Amino acid sequence: MFAGTFPSRRMRRLRNLKRIREAVADTLIPEKCLIYPIFVGDLDQPRPVDSMPGVAQLPVEVAVEVIQQLAAGGLRQFLLFGITPAAKKDPTGSFARASLAPVNRTLRAVRQCDLDVVLYADLCLCEYTDHGHCGTLSESAEAEAGTSVSVTNDPTLGLLGPMAVALAKSGADVIAPSGMMDGQVGAIRAALDDAGFVDTLILSYCIKYASNLYGPFRDAGEGGMKCGDRKSYQMDYRRTREWRSELQLDLSEGADMVMVKPAVTCLDIVHQVRHACDIPLAAFHVSGEYAMLHAAAERGWVDLQQAALEQTYAIRRAGADLIVTYFAPQLIQWLAQEDHEG
Repeated sequence: MFAGTFPSRRMRRLRNLKRIREAVADTLIPEKCLIYPIFVGDLDQPRPVDSMPGVAQLPVEVAVEVIQQLAAGGLRQFLLFGITPAAKKDPTGSFARASLAPVNRTLRAVRQCDLDVVLYADLCLCEYTDHGHCGTLSESAEAEAGTSVSVTNDPTLGLLGPMAVALAKSGADVIAPSGMMDGQVGAIRAALDDAGFVDTLILSYCIKYASNLYGPFRDAGEGGMKCGDRKSYQMDYRRTREWRSELQLDLSEGADMVMVKPAVTCLDIVHQVRHACDIPLAAFHVSGEYAMLHAAAERGWVDLQQAALEQTYAIRRAGADLIVTYFAPQLIQWLAQEDHEG
């Protein structure tokens, strides 16, 4: 088969023995890098999210119990999203700033438990506005309520600061603005500093694309748009260099950490961002990516555990320090199983 001597280096030597494979693996997923999203609301009991198997909207009390249980099992980072009843939604999302909002109540309750956990609080108006957009709408947009909407940037910034302060007062360690308003990190940093929360971190959804993979999340958070879409403020996934400007702006405004969203369809961006900055980088394995794996597994097309692990390793391999994933509780178990078997 070969004109000369067979190559002395055989790549399969490092693959034949399982213990060798485990020993030379250079990509790891430590449990400390995982962040688990939780949806909380004023509910009587948990409500399963049909489009996201294994995920439910939780009453505040149940959310606190879940965080306690998962923390005992080694999961220590949680990202909270609020669910707002229609009667409490308005054009400016004022309920987001209320002390009785579910996220604020959950933050305070967890802090009273004195748990060794990191609490991230998503900061966006979409789950609190009656129109479902991430900022206030112009008067013409409200009047027309057609397919094209105009989200006002600067008036929205004035609302994000007080919302961030309310979250920090309630006990959030990290504020995570996700609305993609220009200048949002600077406005939030100024508001937090003025209120004395100089040590509260900001994880900016810095590079967030207008993706088709957010649908199940909008079911879970009940934050879908009543008109239009979010392409005028979320990024166009057809652009390959725009992320550089977004990153530079957020870093200049004081972001402590940055995020790329979605994760799996943007692994190239995750990799490039990792080499472009030195601050911690997060990637969000989004609801659609999660739901697709479950749908394929239900049909017997993929093994859920192996497929989820493969995608999570890919996100980590691309350069993410932190991974926001709905698989987090299962990953803790699966990774422990890998370690035991290895």
